[in-house]
Amino acid sequence: MTKLRKVEIFHYRHKLAHPLTTVMGPVTHRPAILVCLEDGDGNRGWGEIWCNFPPDGDFHRARLALNILPAALGSISLDQPFETFDTLRRKLHRLALQAGEFGPIDQIAAGADIAVHDLVARRNGQSLSAHLGQATTAVAAYASGISPDLHETQIARMRGLGYRRFKQRIGFGPDDGLSELEAASAGLKQGERLMADANQAWTLEKALRQMDRLRDLDLAWLEEPLPADTAIDDWLALARPQAAPLAAGENLRDWHNFDHAIKSGALRVLQPDICKWGGLSGCIAVAKAAVSNGMTYCPHFLGGGVGLIASAHLLGAVGGGGWLEVDSSENPLLSHFSNGRINLQDGNFVLPDGFGLGYDPDTDGAADMLHSHETRKITQ
Repeated sequence: MTKLRKVEIFHYRHKLAHPLTTVMGPVTHRPAILVCLEDGDGNRGWGEIWCNFPPDGDFHRARLALNILPAALGSISLDQPFETFDTLRRKLHRLALQAGEFGPIDQIAAGADIAVHDLVARRNGQSLSAHLGQATTAVAAYASGISPDLHETQIARMRGLGYRRFKQRIGFGPDDGLSELEAASAGLKQGERLMADANQAWTLEKALRQMDRLRDLDLAWLEEPLPADTAIDDWLALARPQAAPLAAGENLRDWHNFDHAIKSGALRVLQPDICKWGGLSGCIAVAKAAVSNGMTYCPHFLGGGVGLIASAHLLGAVGGGGWLEVDSSENPLLSHFSNGRINLQDGNFVLPDGFGLGYDPDTDGAADMLHSHETRKITQ
């Protein structure tokens, strides 16, 4: 049985020139935590751990990963990569119960799972998408993270990079940002589409009112108008034929919750995040179930570039006509660790040409943003 021997944790932070306003509060830094795993033959694989919130929560996740992964990864078999996330979750379950840290521990397990799949794909001489079931060279994409107060400049910048689909954040500020969303809609060019993300900001009553106002904008979807744990009957109340299609999934966890959301019929777009729950092992099953039930799979992603490229590989492998989410807010860790791939070519996000992710993240080139880097031997 092939085993892992070493884990490295790279923790990066970029201080924003101007804080980013969100429903969860101001964002002052853009963090990224990368996981690098190595087997006994020197093969390596890369993953990423979600760490955007709460503020400075990346410090905790980086330290926690360094402490819990060396022992947990000792039980992982590289001969069965699609069992990685579930194996790690079982291994860490008592700790999650004891500490009440299900979210951070799931995120750490997800990052390690991505790294295992990247390593196995490289070892087998396959691209990551081919390892996941269907080789691909490019996927459709959209520009995300459009701020209400910056929508004109952000949309213009991303349009210049080849994007024709844009997702704007709403649910906060004067008028919930809806006036700016209407202005952005009025400024679209022929063939362009607009989506809106409320980031769980509304009650059912408010969501019904705001959706009536947004009806004429022809949104491709309205994302998370309600908190993710809202009863499914409330989501169904919003899923009216004349309303914008509903999208969610980044804040769901556990197969049971995804299965319930898929079978409910309330959502038209499902958006699991491979760095937040499931890694590639869990999210490929969720994505395939969504597509087979007539939904569109559009991977959620907000972080550094490793998770973005891995998400693109998974989207290409699953298919179904979904779009890759590419953040348009200030974040040099995204462009740097995606190997400079955020520019579209002929309207498509082109994947690196190589085994696994298709490239090795340039950790030396981001040295000015490196907060910590530590290596641990994996205990068998």
